[in-house]
Amino acid sequence: QVQLVESGGGLVQPGGSLRLSCAASGFTLDYYAIGWFRQVPGKEREGVSCINGRDGTRYYSDSVKGRFTISRDNAKSTVDLQMNDLAPEDTAVYSCAADIYYCSAAMDYWGQGIQVIVSS
Repeated sequence: QVQLVESGGGLVQPGGSLRLSCAASGFTLDYYAIGWFRQVPGKEREGVSCINGRDGTRYYSDSVKGRFTISRDNAKSTVDLQMNDLAPEDTAVYSCAADIYYCSAAMDYWGQGIQVIVSS
């Protein structure tokens, strides 16, 4: 059974950092693209970052480029999102998602999501 579980969310002050982790089980992570998405109530879900399974290419949205870094550890079946210089507009529910080989907007498998709040 495919399962994705996010961890590492919480409350952080503006300018602070958080590291989200997506733990995958039920499939071989090596071949899968893993993406991080976020959503605020009343707004469309936004793709934040993604890393391909086939070639390891990384993608970032313009809103997080230079501040967020995605990385994967296939041996541990985890994909992390290091978030630095956080701002209140980064507040959202963050979810990880998986799809075979390449990143896409319509990923096959999704985690439950985890809250990130950036506030003083």
